[in-house]
Amino acid sequence: MSDPNATPDRLPVDLDQMFDLARAGADLLLEFVDAGVPADHADAQGNTLLMLAAYHGHAGLVRGLAERGADVDRANARGQSPLAGAVFKGADDVVAALLAAGADPDAGAPSARDTARMFGRTLPSEA
Repeated sequence: MSDPNATPDRLPVDLDQMFDLARAGADLLLEFVDAGVPADHADAQGNTLLMLAAYHGHAGLVRGLAERGADVDRANARGQSPLAGAVFKGADDVVAALLAAGADPDAGAPSARDTARMFGRTLPSEA
């Protein structure tokens, strides 16, 4: 897969397939990122690979994407942050991974902090 002429717009792969890998929690996605797929690649709704991995409960993939430079606070077109999505889904391991990677609990609208309050939850830093 190592193509020395590959650039994000000329990768020998269908970038839309990366979203499926993120939703599935496939570690193969990290190999594609290492080969040049942008860590912050986003769909038409602004959902990044990290957002999709977080929303679908894949803490290991979230950690891997964050380690490769994915923006842990990048909101989608609706203003939702990955951390707020993980709080909404009740994915405590993803919440912990995002906070460890520096995610801001006040980013996005509603923020992760506000989302936690809406569902009667607390963030680990508030427990």
